[in-house]
Amino acid sequence: MPETIRVLHVLGGTALGGAESRVMDLYRQMDRKEIQFDFLVHSNAVKRAGDDASGREPQFYDDEIRRMGGQIYVLPKFKVYNYFSYRNAVKAFFREHHDYRVVQGHMTSTASIYLPIAKRAGIPVTVAHSRSAGAGKGLKAVATRLLRKNLYRKTDYCFACSEAAGIDAFGKAWAGSGNVKIIHNAIDVDKYAYRPEVRDEVRRRLGITDKLVLGHVGRFSYPKNHPYLLEVFAAVCAVREDAVLILLGDGEGREKAEQQCGELGIRERVLFMGNQKRPEDFYQAFDFFLLPSRYEGLPGVLVEAQAAGLMCFVSDKVTREAQATDLITYLSIEQPATVWAKQLLSQTGYERHNTCYEMIKNGFDVKEQAKRYRDFYLNGDASVL
Repeated sequence: MPETIRVLHVLGGTALGGAESRVMDLYRQMDRKEIQFDFLVHSNAVKRAGDDASGREPQFYDDEIRRMGGQIYVLPKFKVYNYFSYRNAVKAFFREHHDYRVVQGHMTSTASIYLPIAKRAGIPVTVAHSRSAGAGKGLKAVATRLLRKNLYRKTDYCFACSEAAGIDAFGKAWAGSGNVKIIHNAIDVDKYAYRPEVRDEVRRRLGITDKLVLGHVGRFSYPKNHPYLLEVFAAVCAVREDAVLILLGDGEGREKAEQQCGELGIRERVLFMGNQKRPEDFYQAFDFFLLPSRYEGLPGVLVEAQAAGLMCFVSDKVTREAQATDLITYLSIEQPATVWAKQLLSQTGYERHNTCYEMIKNGFDVKEQAKRYRDFYLNGDASVL
């Protein structure tokens, strides 16, 4: 029987996030007797590379990864000033763990450090996979852009979830030359398909059966633009007394968002649901999906919302490559929030339907994508993707 090959995915963590969710969707489709995933993540709880640190807070996908046979390894978080100790930790890790067929780095901020070290340790194939079309702001953003400089020279393959994400990580010239493989974020389409009976059950459970329900799924962080989202919802509330907003996700900006709800007088109409193990059920309960992001790579949540048959109102900063259906309306976040509210309220009578065929036809089904990834992991030839 052939030996199981192992693929190492390098991520910030195993929390519920866009890149993590897409890797897990892919992982679930793999024949794990043939291909097994391991994870190299980052934490303040460790000072050197090694097995999962006892001081590291458990994260959303940890248990599922271990149930499926995956290993979780930890590096210290990169903080610029610890460049040399971080580099030494990476070297120590790959001295011991150099039997991977592929190392796929979804954390491009430090990929120029860990991918060349992995290659020198004997890893046959390295991949830098860009998942975002922005680096944020402040000193961290400056450091990220410096570390990404010439990243394309330090990896065997450059992957990106969208053209914008490819340009952001690898530069316009390299992306424009066709050397970046664009692989759109794919999901388990069937899991998100519109199911009226689930919609009714969730709405009953939350006590919102007769409400106009707006929804958003995303981390409370700068790119997701929650302040503007809440202004849009407040404008909707000024017209519709039955409006409710459901927010899925967590993060450093949640407390500030709750405070803003109080200032806008909408606190009792916003449900902060945190991270949910079955987010697909909440999509069923929504009437509309809002995504006023400042920047994105190719947001998996927008793919999920379309798969659920939801009308979506989306920032024009988000790539058109995410548009798999005619359910998306792109709007500027430079406009007053009332413009978004008016557009949304003009569509309250739309008929929701099953969009699975459209999603699969347009390449957003992970089952089909997994077949191509399997060939890549086995043979190391990215032309199959």
